Amino acid sequence: MPGKNYNIDQITDDLFRRESGKITSVLISIFGIKQLELAEDIVQDSFVSAINNWRLNGMPDKPAAWLMQVAKNKAIDHLRKNRRQIDLDISDQEKTLIQSGYTFEPVFNHIWEQIKIEDEMLQMMFACCHEKISVENQITLMLKTLCGFSTLEISRALITSEDTISKRLYRTKEFFRTNHIKPGQSDIFYESKLDSVLKAVYLLFNEGYLSTHSDQSIRKDLIHQAIYLGSILCDHPKTNSAKVYATMSLMCFHAARLNSRLDSSGDIILLAQQDRSLWDQALIARAMMYLDQSATGDQITSYHLEAAIAYEHCIAPTYEQTNWKKILQFYDWLESIQPNPIVALNRLVAFSKCHSVTSTLEALKQSSFLTQWQAQPVYHALLGDLNATTNIIKAQEHYREAFELTHSTAEKKLMQKKINGLDKIDQ
Repeated sequence: MPGKNYNIDQITDDLFRRESGKITSVLISIFGIKQLELAEDIVQDSFVSAINNWRLNGMPDKPAAWLMQVAKNKAIDHLRKNRRQIDLDISDQEKTLIQSGYTFEPVFNHIWEQIKIEDEMLQMMFACCHEKISVENQITLMLKTLCGFSTLEISRALITSEDTISKRLYRTKEFFRTNHIKPGQSDIFYESKLDSVLKAVYLLFNEGYLSTHSDQSIRKDLIHQAIYLGSILCDHPKTNSAKVYATMSLMCFHAARLNSRLDSSGDIILLAQQDRSLWDQALIARAMMYLDQSATGDQITSYHLEAAIAYEHCIAPTYEQTNWKKILQFYDWLESIQPNPIVALNRLVAFSKCHSVTSTLEALKQSSFLTQWQAQPVYHALLGDLNATTNIIKAQEHYREAFELTHSTAEKKLMQKKINGLDKIDQ
């Protein structure tokens, strides 16, 4: 309220993450997805109004409801001025009533009140994954529209340039402008689309779990948004499949460890030094429930295996008692179905816990991903760790390279801390 020490900009940014997808989905259910840009403009205007109003008057008691009402008012204002030019995605009878100045507002209010937000968000998720849009564009659109990502955040999450992301968004919006795609159509829930939806949701989670922002290493708002979207998929009878449960299990296992990942200064605490008493046991139990639910059918996905790895970490009483051999077996399986540089490198971290430094360094040299790893900070951090007890000069070189490559302030501080530790050993 007025007079309290609120960081309004930070609060509204967090709120934007949580609410932008909801408001956009509601607006799309009325305006139609072909007018996606208009819906996004209304959402953006609503948040600008929030910042301006709350800086002067303080936060309302229910900011999310306040934002939804402002978005509704702005939608009404826009329709009053342009209702004869806009082809709304509503019934013919409602369109007729909307045209009248006498029935416009009560009809619009009735339409708005009938909207079920979770259903609209689910439909919007799948509409973004239209079969005529490339997988890359599907994921990009979801991250921008439903998750409130900036083009910079998307470019980092998808490991590509910001210019490429801008072009993808433009082409995708052009597609919706020229093709009338209704989010609620009966064939919206294609099994093939679910993989794109899950990938986008998990990318959102990862951006929150280890943010590519330079000033924040953990962004709980993104993590909560990803889990919220995942819960919508879990709760709907057309999407609650085994791989959806596995994805939710994976996210919950990781999220359960959040409180132990940073110290009071915001510095990263590595798994070996984390206080396991801070792990959220209720969230671990929820993750186990989802993992049990994922054990149906005959399909084993990467999400199942990653969740199984996370499970092993969460049940280990101490770091030293971690079952690294079992984790390595899961990574072997994971790499066989999803061979990529990140999985292969994470597998070698587990490999290093079960084998000698010499064997691990040899396995690194022989990997087909060696060239691709050169630009990855985690690769140089691993080499630094492997050389730390045998070749301090090499360890320093790799830690410095990891320091230069990472965009995360917390990771830079971690690498500097490791370098400083080597300097003490060298003395």
